[in-house]
Formats: sequence, structure tokens, C-alpha cells
Amino acid sequence: MNPVGILGGMGPQATVLLMQKVIDATPAKDDADHLPLIVHQNPAVPSRIKALIEGTGDSPAPALAQMARDLAAAGATALAMPCNTAHHYAADVAGATDLPFLDMLAATASALQGKGRIGILASPATRLTGVFDTYLTGPYTAPADDTALLDMIRAIKAGASPGSITEPLTAEARALLQTCDHILIACTELSLTAPLLPADIPWTDSLDCLVSAIRTHATS
Repeated sequence: MNPVGILGGMGPQATVLLMQKVIDATPAKDDADHLPLIVHQNPAVPSRIKALIEGTGDSPAPALAQMARDLAAAGATALAMPCNTAHHYAADVAGATDLPFLDMLAATASALQGKGRIGILASPATRLTGVFDTYLTGPYTAPADDTALLDMIRAIKAGASPGSITEPLTAEARALLQTCDHILIACTELSLTAPLLPADIPWTDSLDCLVSAIRTHATS
């Protein structure tokens, strides 16, 4: 099988969740049946929020490019990055090595085909940078005020339990469903809470889409 290099640490829990999802999605009878991952868990990557929203932080691009090179040197055969907002720097990651970049946003756009009008729950930086604009074929809707979402994301990064934000995340999803057909969970911190949403809320998690891309490459 082909080892996939993971640019992790954005945030740390989201990276661990990705690894767990890959394990859970793999039919294995023994250790050797699982997919090989090389994980660069680097929480020192400069804040995407500070760089893209507040305009006060350093660009994450140099750190991400170096992580890509480190993973290539460690034997990765492809790269994956479980952070939607960090895909603003996808070109820097993809250009740092000759390895294929498993684009989470492209995989997500493919999974959303036929699901109707999309409402996105994500970091304000994802909305402000428009990283999904070139991927989704139709218009999508984000909350008019995403302050609450940023508060939830920061709470998870600070160690809050996923269950502690279930109620406000549900409220944001239901508000979007007044004009949308399907919810996209487009922040990997929110991915921790997505399974706790009520069963009547239709949603797709970009992290699950990345898991599928990782499995396809690792087993090809």
C-alpha cells in the first residue's frame, strides 16, 4: 500500500479524528491490513485565523511547504491536509514537492453533486477567502453572521468537548436549511461535532471526503 503524508496540527484533534476515520473506514483483520499514514502533527503552523481574518499573523505557507517536503523525505507517496481553511495555501503545498496533493475541497465538491442548494458551516476565513468558489458548481450559502461559528471553533481548539457545541451548531444548521437543501461541514473542528447533529439534518463532512481520497490512493 502507498503511504499518505498528512499535514496535521490544524488543529490537533482534527488530525487525530482523520486518522480514526481512516482506521474505521478500513476493513481490517490485522494490523497489516490498515493504511499507512505518515503524520506531521505540527500545531506550530501559524494561525490561519490571524493571517486571513485578523491580518496580524504570519503566512502559514512557508511552514506548510516545509511540512510537505518533510513528509516527502519520510516516504510519503501523496499529501493530504485535513484543514479546509489551509487549502487557501494548497498551491504552496502542491508546489513544494512532486507528490500528488489529495485536494479535500475537490473531493468534497464531487461528493456534493446532486445534493441541491448547499449551506456551509465553516470558519469565517473559509468564507472570506472564497476557497470553495472555484470548486462548487452552484452558489452556496453561509451564515450572514459567522461569529458564533468562530466561537465554536475556538472553543474546540481550546479543549471544549464536541458535545458542548452541539446545540449552537444545530441552530446554525437549521437556520441555513430554511433556504438550503444540504449542509456542508467545512471546518475540521466542527467535524468532531457533526455526528451529534439531529438525524433529520442532511450533511456532508469534508473530512469524510478526504478519507475517501486517502483510501483510494493508499490502496491503488
